[in-house]
Amino acid sequence: MASSVHDAVAEPACAPGRPIARAGAGLVVAVLLVAFNLRLAITSLGALLDRLGDLGVSPATQGLLTSLPVLCFAVVGATAMAVTRWIGVDRGLVVALGLLAAGLVLRVLDGTPALIAGTAVACAGIALANVLVPAIVKEHFPHRVGMMTGAYTAVLSGGSALGAATTVPIANAAGSWRIGLGIWALAAVVALIAWAPHCRRRDPRRADVRRTPLWRSPTAWAVTVLFGSQSLYAYVMMSWLPSVYAGSGFSDATAGLLLAVSIAIGVPFFFLAPTLAVRLRQQGHLVLALSLVTMIGWAGLWLAPREGAWLWAALLGIGGAVFPVTLSFFAMRTTTTADTASLSAMAQSIGYLIAASGPLLVGVLHDASGSWRLPCALLAGMGVVQIAAGYVAGRPVRISARRL
Repeated sequence: MASSVHDAVAEPACAPGRPIARAGAGLVVAVLLVAFNLRLAITSLGALLDRLGDLGVSPATQGLLTSLPVLCFAVVGATAMAVTRWIGVDRGLVVALGLLAAGLVLRVLDGTPALIAGTAVACAGIALANVLVPAIVKEHFPHRVGMMTGAYTAVLSGGSALGAATTVPIANAAGSWRIGLGIWALAAVVALIAWAPHCRRRDPRRADVRRTPLWRSPTAWAVTVLFGSQSLYAYVMMSWLPSVYAGSGFSDATAGLLLAVSIAIGVPFFFLAPTLAVRLRQQGHLVLALSLVTMIGWAGLWLAPREGAWLWAALLGIGGAVFPVTLSFFAMRTTTTADTASLSAMAQSIGYLIAASGPLLVGVLHDASGSWRLPCALLAGMGVVQIAAGYVAGRPVRISARRL
């Protein structure tokens, strides 16, 4: 038996699946609650990173903590298809939420090892959910891919903003950084409870989730590079943007607020961008526009970080809408749920491996230069790669797997 993959011109019809009316409001709410949790663990930690340094967490450990999310996303993303073939897509999401909740509790126990281990476990849960949610959207909402992708990424962004803006005030009010971080485990438990009813029956898609060869598809590789570039931007921002602003003279609370504002301003664009993307024949122009906004934001932080602080934060938030556009490609560039899951796994495992270098490289460049100017300049120039990948990924084709 041989397998091959080719890129075919996209058909206007959507892949078969249950219409949105049958999905039900409960499923919509459950998906959105899951999305709300998918960045909280990262932005909440980023908001407290400088304080942890004051409490004795070494710079090396801080660098490891900023790189752990993308490293976990790459490793776990590569194994996600094996998990889903074993237990199914819906039940796989239960496992993901359980890992997330357990990790959020573990990381606030005593000692740096618990902080590192808990962050790794929580990020493993997020990584598994990252791969599964696009496949769930493809299966349950085949005729509303753009709308649901926009909705869940907007909620994801809102959760990110909430974590960045409120973690420090919660920690201050409680007098403990552990409460500031640990309280978010409750949100993961609520999402788990909301999702659990959808896993009572045997998952009929378990047998359908199989390995789909994508390695020879230029479109699959373009989607992967695009995912990697926008992820690098996102995780550098979530990990280091408060520190960039703190280095420009802002207080820790204001620096966290600037990150939250950046994320919050992006929320409506996260909703609108994939809705617009599904209406366009070529999405490369949309990626170009959003990438240019991102490049201007990082150039502003390079040249005038304090004078234009709020504007640069807004531009970075708007430019981050490349993320939901890329997620919509998982469904738009494939024909079946299994293919969507396979493309999601490939793009996220390799893409996050690309992104893993970002927070670490930015930290190294900052330490070497004693300034944030060099990292910001590099990030501004990196947008060229994102634009090139976007034009290839945005072509009106679908990846079709033929089994001979």
